[in-house]
Amino acid sequence: MGEEQSGPSAYINRELSWLEFNARVLEEAQDNRLPLAERLKFIGIFSSNLDEFFMVRVASLTDQIQAGFTAPDAAGLTPAEQLSKISARVHHLTKKQYSCFNRSIIPGLKHENIQFLKSSELDADQQEFVEKLYWKSIYPVLTPLAIDTSRSFPLVLNRSLNIAVRLAATAGGPSFLATVQVPAVLGRLVELPAPDGQRRHILLEEIIKQYIDTLFKGCRVLAIGCYRITRNADLGFDEEEAEDLLKTIERNLKKRKWGAPVRLEVEAGMPEEVRTILLAALEVAPDNVYEVNGPLDLTVLLKFAGLPEMAEYSYPPVRPDVPPQFGQTESIFQLIAERDILLHHPYESFEPVIDFITQAANDPAVLAIKQTLYRVSGNSPILTALAQAAENGKQVTVLVELKARFDEENNIQWARRLEQAGCHVIYGYLDLKTHCKAVLVVRREDSGIKRYLHLGTGNYNDVTARVYTDFSLLTANTYLASDISALFNMLTGYSQLNLLYKIDVAPQTLRSRFLKLIDDEAKLAPNGGGRIIAKMNSLVDGEIIDALYAASRAGVEIDLIVRGICCLRPGVPGQSERIRVRSIIGRFLEHSRIFYFGHGGEGRYYLSSADWMPRNLDRRVELLFPVEDGGLRGRLADILAAYLRDTEKARILHSNGLYGRVDRRGKEQFGAQEYFLRPASS
Repeated sequence: MGEEQSGPSAYINRELSWLEFNARVLEEAQDNRLPLAERLKFIGIFSSNLDEFFMVRVASLTDQIQAGFTAPDAAGLTPAEQLSKISARVHHLTKKQYSCFNRSIIPGLKHENIQFLKSSELDADQQEFVEKLYWKSIYPVLTPLAIDTSRSFPLVLNRSLNIAVRLAATAGGPSFLATVQVPAVLGRLVELPAPDGQRRHILLEEIIKQYIDTLFKGCRVLAIGCYRITRNADLGFDEEEAEDLLKTIERNLKKRKWGAPVRLEVEAGMPEEVRTILLAALEVAPDNVYEVNGPLDLTVLLKFAGLPEMAEYSYPPVRPDVPPQFGQTESIFQLIAERDILLHHPYESFEPVIDFITQAANDPAVLAIKQTLYRVSGNSPILTALAQAAENGKQVTVLVELKARFDEENNIQWARRLEQAGCHVIYGYLDLKTHCKAVLVVRREDSGIKRYLHLGTGNYNDVTARVYTDFSLLTANTYLASDISALFNMLTGYSQLNLLYKIDVAPQTLRSRFLKLIDDEAKLAPNGGGRIIAKMNSLVDGEIIDALYAASRAGVEIDLIVRGICCLRPGVPGQSERIRVRSIIGRFLEHSRIFYFGHGGEGRYYLSSADWMPRNLDRRVELLFPVEDGGLRGRLADILAAYLRDTEKARILHSNGLYGRVDRRGKEQFGAQEYFLRPASS
């Protein structure tokens, strides 16, 4: 990272900071004040987060070790040391997760007459139901795979749930191993017959284990246990050699299923000899084996929490506000022409954004639509509108980012559908992900050509817009429109970004803009000025961190609201004593990026698609844009103030890298997300 700081003590390790973020997610599952279904969701999210962490971050460290890379990171840890600390922390967190599930969640469900049963707990009616289900729908799908001297261990799919079976062909004869994949094509949650007012479920693997001997006629089952592996899921292709990026990514998506194993999860009580065979066959180090006291893969709880019967144990549904001005005229373009509009999702509806694109698609005066797409929903009304616009004869250009991790397949499908509808589909740069969020609508009006914009901090995904906090700016500002036109010309052609009026773009100018804004505050501090408030998902970039340290030493008061990773170490005397860091984990995923710089009392507000991470500043196309309307700036000031007042969901980062709850002594009880919900729910 930067040279000014003398040693690794200035920084917190990126991976360990991420694990502390996931620990805060788990704390929400442990909070018995939350509705039961919401706690189930947080346990599922914790599991899902860990899966991705192992598939990407742990996989990367493992690759570094195998390549002989031993250099320490900015925090002074070698890849091997990082993996050792990660293993210790994840083992601890996994035990806490299953303790919460077994000691709190399961009893809580039972109190509401909802139970997960083992096969040994079924009554006669339930047993009859399970037997019929097994022979009719489960048995035909199962494929037992024996493993012996002539048949090697099969390639087990990434994140698939499997059952290891130790068998003997004859009494006293040698034992051998077999494996059975729990079919992902069948629902893992099976509802059982139960008396009125009660709910009973059994997991699919429990049924398969009960009837496992039917798959191995003539053999004795000696031992049985579930296991699951997590594999390296980085695509890892050479973009410079990829002539057809679409086809290259499609091919590499298949490889994701077969990457090297980086974690093995096993059911508690699995016999040691079975575990030993799995370790050898899968080439997993002992530190990467996680024995769990309960069902493997608790992401299943996300689906369970979403069942209709769980609605009464969830938060009441949010009915986002639609600002009243949208009901005052049929033309959204007339509204935007009159004033800039700021929407705060999910408290305010995402529908105006959809309407903006839908009206553009069907408005005879609209000539062209240009849009960037990073992640969208599977049944996106926005992409349907774009296809309709092309069919209506408008010039539609869509930049689809094929390299959006774990959304590649969905984006490929949409890219092909848009091409078939007549849209110009661009796949972005080979070496940069296009992560900015922008729509440009070109409209012919009586006064001439006028351009309308949507600029956002979040994706054009109508589903996640209900649970992610983000901002949308709808504007017809001439200078912003000129800048965004130049941005699209750069993205789709060979145009260079030279003179920009309002925006900054990564990787060209965004890093230098942030550094200058921070430095400007440092220069103002000796005269009693200097103030920075920044809200983002992650803070990793060393040059930015060093600039913040320098600003703190100069006297700038700095508040950072960082949901996830934070490598900056706050509260260190002589270095960061004026920097405070908080993280808010709650009902909604904090996704918005807001940056405030005092500028000697004038105050500058910016929204962005970018976090303060090297990948955002150097390896992605990102966008920073100002909010200049006085009323909208006032709204952002109130929103930032609410986040800094939060005593309910906020956690404070200490200089040792650990987080603690806000000291509530002398402070009112206040939750920012609940505060934002009040007008939306009234």
